[in-house]
Amino acid sequence: MARALIDDILLFLVPFGLFAVWLVLRQRSPLRWIHWSDHAARLAIAGAALVILSFLAVALTAERHRDGFVPTHIENGRVVPGQFR
Repeated sequence: MARALIDDILLFLVPFGLFAVWLVLRQRSPLRWIHWSDHAARLAIAGAALVILSFLAVALTAERHRDGFVPTHIENGRVVPGQFR
């Protein structure tokens, strides 16, 4: 779960990182707020869009199980782990 959260946070920060690189290439300081103030909302929207698109991509490409899930149970005194059938 933590890995999924970290992946989403990093994906959200991609537009901000690219914008910082663009500022450096234009020989402007990425540490000054004046360069970010006009673009912060658009960068946040772009980051949120990337995260939503990643959710959709995972939802559309995830493996589908046609049968149900059989939970963990005991058969003949032995624990049988849960599984998809």
